[in-house]
Amino acid sequence: MQLTRAADYGVRVMIYLAGTASGARLSLGDIAAATQAPESFLSKVLQALSRAGLISSRRGQSGGFKMSSRGSVASILDVIEAIEGRISLNVCLMAGKSCSRKHSCPAQPVWADAQRAMLQVLDAARIANLAARPQLAGNEPHSSEISSLCRSKPAAP
Repeated sequence: MQLTRAADYGVRVMIYLAGTASGARLSLGDIAAATQAPESFLSKVLQALSRAGLISSRRGQSGGFKMSSRGSVASILDVIEAIEGRISLNVCLMAGKSCSRKHSCPAQPVWADAQRAMLQVLDAARIANLAARPQLAGNEPHSSEISSLCRSKPAAP
């Protein structure tokens, strides 16, 4: 399994916007350059994030994109689901879907546990926390660094 390019770009956009000055509107070109995403593809990602209420957009000379109040508290899970819809490791875990083997399949509890764990990690990883972290050297985090990013919680006041 792998995230789609759209979901990856969505996470990049949200982290970038979370790290900019509050209220700043950025152009599609600026966001594309900062996230290393092609403008033509990124416009669809930005539309999905806007529809989900994670960012706001405005047309015109003073237009652009900025983080919404909902987006400022979003998790990686919120971003992925805004782009991809509900995440499901297997059809037997999808709401509204039925599998005739669901209750007799020995693998179904494993899929359910794996999905629960994955959703928990993605929901715990807050975009604002990721934006506040210093950029990792080489832009290629190791698995231990990724685990650390996902487990971080906001500092207590």
